[in-house]
Amino acid sequence: MALVTAFAILAPHIEPHSPVVPVGLPYEHPFSSGALLGTDQVGRDILSRVLDGMSVSWLATLLLIAAVGAFGAVIGLLSGFLGGVVDRVLMAVVDLFLTLPAAILAIVIAAVLGPSLLHALLAIGLLSWPYYARLERAEVRALMGRPFVEAAKLSGSGRSRVMLWHVLPGTWPVLLVTLTLDLGGTLVVLAGLSFLGLGRPSPAPELGAMTAQGLPFLLTNWWIPVMPAICVMGLALVANLAGDGLRSLLKDQ
Repeated sequence: MALVTAFAILAPHIEPHSPVVPVGLPYEHPFSSGALLGTDQVGRDILSRVLDGMSVSWLATLLLIAAVGAFGAVIGLLSGFLGGVVDRVLMAVVDLFLTLPAAILAIVIAAVLGPSLLHALLAIGLLSWPYYARLERAEVRALMGRPFVEAAKLSGSGRSRVMLWHVLPGTWPVLLVTLTLDLGGTLVVLAGLSFLGLGRPSPAPELGAMTAQGLPFLLTNWWIPVMPAICVMGLALVANLAGDGLRSLLKDQ
């Protein structure tokens, strides 16, 4: 996962050609001269477009997962630790969001705001944070009765110190594993919105949009839609394997 992230950062600097400017004849086959993965219907280098789209999708998804996880964790931490009226109000808001049809509403939000990577990320983020808030609250409630938390209270530590230094760190393992496992699914959702034309506007490359634009050529020039689709599958697989590995590592410890 770290290697993929480093590669995504470096991808714009190692692209063999411009991802938006034609570099050859349309429909050149993979491994032809000057086009390792072939060219698309207007002669643009598919390898350069896949690298650029992979870089944007992977890094944007990482930032989105981090932001949504942090926001949900804050809500869940406050709800679980403070309890009472604060807990009831915050969980009522969370439950309201959880009752919404997430996939349909994400499409509606992205469509209303207009095609844009930022709008697609906002649509996904608005509907994702409640899951992490629920998870964080459950972990906080489970830790509140542990002996080390009671000892911290008896030692005279203030509520803020107990919450931030004794309770919050104990919730990190489960939250990190969940975020890593959700990374692949979020990436696929982002690619799906892009596939529907709600991501980066053309001609900027994005993996889902490239797959959608290449579908008419699937039976004649298969590499045009297949190459970006394989990239999405590979990135999702890396994220899932990383999540499984992190879960196994933390379980052993």
